[in-house]
Amino acid sequence: MEGSSFSAYFERLPLRRRRLLQTALAGGAGATLASALAACGGQSASSSSTGTEGNFPSHPKWNFVFINHVTTNPFFVPTQYGIQDACALVGCTYQWTGSANSIVKEMVDAFNAAIAAKADGIAVAIIDPTAFDDPVNRALDAGIPVVAYNADAPAGSKNRRLAYIGQDLYQSGYRMGQRVVSLVGSGDVVGFIATPGSLNIQPRIDGARQAILDSKAPINFVEVATGAQVEEELSRIEAYYLGHPNLKGMFAVDAGSTQGVAQVMEKYNLASKGVHGGGYDLLTKTLQEIQAGNLDFTIDQQPYLQGFYPVIQLFLYLLSGGLMVPSDTDTGLLFVTKENVGPYLRTQTRFEGSSSKEQLVPRS
Repeated sequence: MEGSSFSAYFERLPLRRRRLLQTALAGGAGATLASALAACGGQSASSSSTGTEGNFPSHPKWNFVFINHVTTNPFFVPTQYGIQDACALVGCTYQWTGSANSIVKEMVDAFNAAIAAKADGIAVAIIDPTAFDDPVNRALDAGIPVVAYNADAPAGSKNRRLAYIGQDLYQSGYRMGQRVVSLVGSGDVVGFIATPGSLNIQPRIDGARQAILDSKAPINFVEVATGAQVEEELSRIEAYYLGHPNLKGMFAVDAGSTQGVAQVMEKYNLASKGVHGGGYDLLTKTLQEIQAGNLDFTIDQQPYLQGFYPVIQLFLYLLSGGLMVPSDTDTGLLFVTKENVGPYLRTQTRFEGSSSKEQLVPRS
C-alpha cells in the first residue's frame, strides 16, 4: 500500500482501529505494515466470552495471569501498559498479581490460585531457582501454558517454562561492569542490589563483578543490599555513602536503587568530585539526573515489551492449538547517557511508563 493511500485508509478507520494499528506498528521490533493491517482489520470483541480482534477467528476471551515480585514498583508500569495494549489488540484479558515485597511464598500462592482458577495462560517472574518448578509443572500438566518474563530460571534448571521474555541479565551486567572499569579505572566501587539472590537482578551484579575481575583493574568492588521499596533503598544508599566517603563509583542493578544512587549523587554533588554512577531502567528522576550530569548512564531493557510479548506469545500458542510454541525473546540493552537521554525526557509515553496516554510518537 503506497503512503498516500495508506494515509487515506488510516483516516477512514474508527478511532479504536487507529489506536490498535498504532500499537501494532510501535509495539515490537518485528512488526510490519502488513502484519499491523492484518491485526487491525477484523471486528471488535463481540461479547465478554469471545474475542475477534484483527483477522483472527472467533476465540474465547482468554485470561492471562501475570505473577510479579514487586507489583507496585514503578518499573513495571510500562510492563502493565504493554499487557493492556496487547490484550486490546487480540481481545483478551489479564490479571496482575503476586507480591509487593519480593516474597516468593506470596508469588507461589498467587501462581497456585491462577491454576485453581483455570487461567488460560500464566506469565511469571522466576526470581527463585526452584520455588516455581512444581507450580509450573502442575500448570503445564493442566494444559495451562507458562512463560517467564523479566526473570528466568537459572541455566540447567529443571523448570519447564516454555520460554523467557526479557533481558539477558548476566550479559547486561557484564557490559555494565566493563563500563564501570572504563569510567572508574581504580578505587573502591559499590554495587547496590535491592534483593540479593533474586534472579531478576542477581545475575546482573554477578556479571558486573566478573567483568571487573576479568579486566584485572585495581578496583575493589563490594555488593550492598538496599531493599525492595524505593524509600528504603534511598536511605541505605545514602547511609553507605556517608560511611564510605572515598568511594570512586556507585552503581546499581535495579530501578529503585539506581534512582537512589542518582539522588545521592545530586545531593552531595559527587560528579564534580570525580565519583561516577550508573544503573538500570527509566525512572524519571534517573533520566533527569543523567541529563543534569549527576549520573553517567542507565540501561534500558524495554519493560513495555516484557508485558506485550508474553501476551502475544501465549495468545498465539492457544490460537494455534500449541503449534506456535513460545520462544525465548531478548528485549534488549541500550545504554542511556547524556548524549541520547533527550528523547526519553521530551516525550511522555506508555512505552517508558511516563504517561498513560495512547499516542503515536513521532521519531525525533
